[in-house]
Amino acid sequence: MEDITKVYPNGIVANKGVNFSVRMGEIHGLVGENGAGKTTLMQILFGLNQPDEGRIFLKAREIRIDSPHAAIVHGIGMVHQHFMLVPSLTVSENLVLGLEPRRGFILDRARGIRITRELSRKYNLNVDPGAIVRDLPVGLKQKVEILKALHRGAKILILDEPTAVLTPQEMVELFNELRQLRDGGNTIIFISHKLAEIKALCNRVTVMRAGKNRGVFNVEDVTEQDISRIMVGRDVILQVEKNAAKPREPILEVNELTVVNSFSRKVVDNVSFSLRRGEILGVAGVEGNGQRELVEAITGFGSYGQGSILIDGRDIKQLSIRKIRDLGCSHIPEDRMSYGCAPSLSVRMNLLSYKHNHSEFNRLFFLMDMDAVRDASMELVREYRILCTSPEQKVGRMSGGNIQKVIVAREFSDNPKLIVTNQPTRGIDVGATEFIRKRLVGLRDGGAAVLLVSADLSEVMELSDSFFVMYGGRISAFIENVSKFDEEELGQYMLGVKTQSTDEIGRALRD
Repeated sequence: MEDITKVYPNGIVANKGVNFSVRMGEIHGLVGENGAGKTTLMQILFGLNQPDEGRIFLKAREIRIDSPHAAIVHGIGMVHQHFMLVPSLTVSENLVLGLEPRRGFILDRARGIRITRELSRKYNLNVDPGAIVRDLPVGLKQKVEILKALHRGAKILILDEPTAVLTPQEMVELFNELRQLRDGGNTIIFISHKLAEIKALCNRVTVMRAGKNRGVFNVEDVTEQDISRIMVGRDVILQVEKNAAKPREPILEVNELTVVNSFSRKVVDNVSFSLRRGEILGVAGVEGNGQRELVEAITGFGSYGQGSILIDGRDIKQLSIRKIRDLGCSHIPEDRMSYGCAPSLSVRMNLLSYKHNHSEFNRLFFLMDMDAVRDASMELVREYRILCTSPEQKVGRMSGGNIQKVIVAREFSDNPKLIVTNQPTRGIDVGATEFIRKRLVGLRDGGAAVLLVSADLSEVMELSDSFFVMYGGRISAFIENVSKFDEEELGQYMLGVKTQSTDEIGRALRD
């Protein structure tokens, strides 16, 4: 990619004269802060976006990529962070979708199954052709996505945050499979915010900042600290620094909670725990094991059948989301675009969206004090280092990391007693991650209680004072001494290979 420039209609320069190249048969890391331009660059390479200037060459021949179909024709495939699979179809049906083998006008299902098995053997990505996709664990869904791209002839694979929801065992397996693909002649572009993964897997790494290529390095020649410094333009503290917790009285009490979904299946099954002021309690687990439903029950987004939830001693079962918030509960949702913000509204309106009835922003006759609103939003933009053209910029036009900062600023700025946060740093860069984690520790030290749900195991283990693991809607392990626990054993609890006894879990929770 030569001299790629992309300017969006709002005047934001996403890429400015970017040169980017990868070699045949290498795993090439691509890193940068949110808003650095790496997503736009890869969207251009896959035909999802068109550059204003610049050219693309494949094997020294200039090519034009004006659509994903054109990219696939040229052997370029992309596995997105959020999988593009049809949950109700089988693995083989997803694999051949759009390229269906037929006998006359009838879909040849047997041939689709044969194709899937042959590809699985060829690339050592073992999947069951007849399995329904919605029933697969995340690691297998990812294999299906990779096989889909390979089936369409991809020799260059773009992987966007491929390890975001994997257990340590699944990550090791994925890395081995990617190395085999590389050794077989495939080229892989590996986008990740986890610098330890870049060091462990990649041959070279390209670092972007502010829409420009800031350098290409052999991975063995740079440290994680070197990469983060180039990305952010300053030193970044990669390890969470915190003192021992000083917990006080319980603020959240969950007792024998059971949540049944629309398919009459128990997704949260008899879960009990308490969370005290001045501590961070982590929740680990492979996604889909009840974490989301647990968070929804606590925050009022979802209903529950049996059991009780008390916030500051009050049963919340009959309370609205607003009433739960009035008890001092803040919430950072898993899906920032659907539930965390209003993309079509301004930064200012998102920052103060639930404070419209607060006395400091109201005059007589229900009129908003716009001067107070303006001053408060500007202060939050400064304090939380939100990069925007102005507080009037629409949130939907910002990078993921800055959208997350808007949500965090809104939720952290009202002296919450309880903070329920689900995937607070997913898909954001090291600088924004460092900032949010520091804030969480600061709120804990100020007496808030933090429930941290995260698929990032290092985040759970570094931030939490204690944590529990969920598997199949139940608590499979409770870990009180985080420092004496390793990710390998944690992965076994997450996969259901190991489970603590009911007595062990109960004793840990009581202690």
